[in-house]
Amino acid sequence: MAKATKYGNPKSARRKQRKKKGGITARRKKEFTYRGYSMEELLEMPFDEMVSLLPCRIRRTLARGMNDEQSTAFETLRTSDKEVIKTHRRDVPIVPQFVGKRVSVYNGKEFIEFEIKPEMIGHFTGEFSMTRGDVKHSGPGVGATRGSKFLPLK
Repeated sequence: MAKATKYGNPKSARRKQRKKKGGITARRKKEFTYRGYSMEELLEMPFDEMVSLLPCRIRRTLARGMNDEQSTAFETLRTSDKEVIKTHRRDVPIVPQFVGKRVSVYNGKEFIEFEIKPEMIGHFTGEFSMTRGDVKHSGPGVGATRGSKFLPLK
């Protein structure tokens, strides 16, 4: 049997020695880019130019013009400095100006709160407020199978 060292088992001891010798450091967090542009560049970019980077469905929504409720929710999200913005609108496209805001979107039963992150650019607000939950079934009930017909009831 291999001898345990101060590092634990021999395999982890060799690994830790290699790390020390190689000078391995912690990984740096990769800077976010959207289609080759950093977050700062996206925020400084004119709105029309930024829209051309978004996916087709969102480009089309913005080009055709939003209805009154959508545009109201869009402007509220863009300009509001509230802590949490509540809305029923699930079809509002997420643009770089929304990043960092907390939004609460209605899913038909309750408001689901989330923070808009840079990775959410190019999606709709409703995509992050699921309307259907996971179904969790318990065991089968009495009468569910032929064999359970003869079980004594308590």
